[in-house]
Amino acid sequence: QVQLEESGGGLVQTGGSLRLSCAASGRTFSSNAMAMGWFRQAPGKEREFVAVISWSGDSTFYADSVKGRFTISRDNVKNMVYLQMNNLKPEDTAVYYCAAAPFIRLITKKAPLVDYWGKGTLVTVSS
Repeated sequence: QVQLEESGGGLVQTGGSLRLSCAASGRTFSSNAMAMGWFRQAPGKEREFVAVISWSGDSTFYADSVKGRFTISRDNVKNMVYLQMNNLKPEDTAVYYCAAAPFIRLITKKAPLVDYWGKGTLVTVSS
């Protein structure tokens, strides 16, 4: 099993920045070299892919809507994953979820293929 816990959400003005963190634990996380990702879900919308990072950190992919503004990173010593969000826009308002799965599954960007989810952290961007 893998447990994921997000933190760092909050209220920010348009153009501002936030850094989300996700703490991962569980033997499966380390033994299976899980890739990590972030998804988000706005009110009334489906959960959508934001970013993914491989176990080694060598490979990252982003949704077109956040490319150039968001950066995903990880620290395997601390079992942490981060999402640095810059130049935030009102349309970035959503609950952000940390996700874990083998890389080949996360790279599909499909939420149903995610093995483990955190409970989410709310990001609100005011105009």
